[in-house]
Amino acid sequence: MPTDLQFRDYSLTGPNAGRGFAANDWYTTPIPRKRLKELMRRSDRPALINYGLWLGLVFAFGTLLVAAWGTWWALPAAMVYGVLYGSGGDSRWHECGHGTVFRTRWLNEAFYHLTAFMALRNPYLWRWSHARHHTDTVVVGRDPEIAFPRPPSLRDWLLNLLYIRAILTELSKMLCLGAGRLTEDQKSFLPASEHAKTFLASRIQLGILIAVASISGALQSWLPLMLIGLPTFYGSWLHHVLATTQHAGLAEDIPDHRLNSRTVYLNPLFRFIYSNMNYHIEHHMYPMVPFYRLPDLHEEIRADCPPPYPSLWACYRELVPAILRQQTDPGHYIRRPLPDGAGQTPDHERPRFMAAE
Repeated sequence: MPTDLQFRDYSLTGPNAGRGFAANDWYTTPIPRKRLKELMRRSDRPALINYGLWLGLVFAFGTLLVAAWGTWWALPAAMVYGVLYGSGGDSRWHECGHGTVFRTRWLNEAFYHLTAFMALRNPYLWRWSHARHHTDTVVVGRDPEIAFPRPPSLRDWLLNLLYIRAILTELSKMLCLGAGRLTEDQKSFLPASEHAKTFLASRIQLGILIAVASISGALQSWLPLMLIGLPTFYGSWLHHVLATTQHAGLAEDIPDHRLNSRTVYLNPLFRFIYSNMNYHIEHHMYPMVPFYRLPDLHEEIRADCPPPYPSLWACYRELVPAILRQQTDPGHYIRRPLPDGAGQTPDHERPRFMAAE
C-alpha cells in the first residue's frame, strides 16, 4: 500500500482537488429501463403515510414531554422524543434533499426546510455538498462528506456517536454563514448564485434558536429548548450509530459503490427512523429511487453486490477492528467480496489511489 496515504490531503482545495472520476466511470448494475422507471416513480401516498406517522409521533411524544415535565416520566419521554426529532429528522432531511420523497414538489421543499432546521443543517449548503458527495463518493479531494479520513480520529468518532463533534461543527457553520462567510472548501461546490440564500437561511435558523432560548430564559425553564434545539444534541445519536455504517473503513477513490458503501439489514423500527438508508449501496447506485422503494431495488441488484450485513452488530464487528487498524496502517481498508459473475469495474481489485506523487 502507498505509504503517502497517511499524509493525504482531504480538503477540496488541496493537491487532490479536481481529480474525480467521470460519470461514466462509475459502475452501475444494469436494470431494465421499464423496471427502473417503476422504481424511480415518486408517490405522495407512501411519503405522506411515513412522514405523517413520524410527525404525529414527534407531536405525541412532545406533548407527553410537556405533560410529564417536572417528573421522572419526562426522562423517557425526552429520550423517545429526541430520537424521533433528532435521528428521524436527520434522515428525512437527507431524503427530501434528493427531491425524491414526494411527487408534489412543495411538500418535498416544505419538509426539506423543516427537517434541515431540526438537524441544524443549512439547507442550501448541504444540498450542494450532498450533490458533490454523490458525484464523487469517497473520492479524496472531491467529496466534502468523508466522515472517516485515514487515519480516522477515534476521539472524533466517539464524540460523533453522541453527535457532539458534528453538532458543534454545524453550529460553527451556522454562525459563520450567518455572518456571511464561506470557507474556500465551501466555495468550491456552492455556486455564487446560492450564497445569499445560504446566508439568509442560517440567519433565520439562528433567529429561531435565539427566540427559543429567550423564551426559556423568560420562563426560567429548559422545556422550550428541550422541545426545539436541544433534541438535535441529545436525540441524534441513533442516526449517527446507523450512519457510521455507510462508508467507514471501506475503499477510497474507486468508482464502484459496491466497494465504498454498505447495505446492512436492520429491524423495522431502525429502518423507519433511518428512512431505509441501510440500503446504502442501492441509494448511491440509483439515488433517484425514493426511500420507500429501496427494498425493491435491493432485490433487483443484490445478486450483483457483496452480501449484505445480516445485522448492525455484524457490521460493527467488522468495522471497529478496521478503524482501529487504520490508526497505524492508514492504507488498510475492508475489501468487500463480489459474488461470482458480478459485473466489475476495471479497477475492482484495488482503489485508484490519487495522492500526489
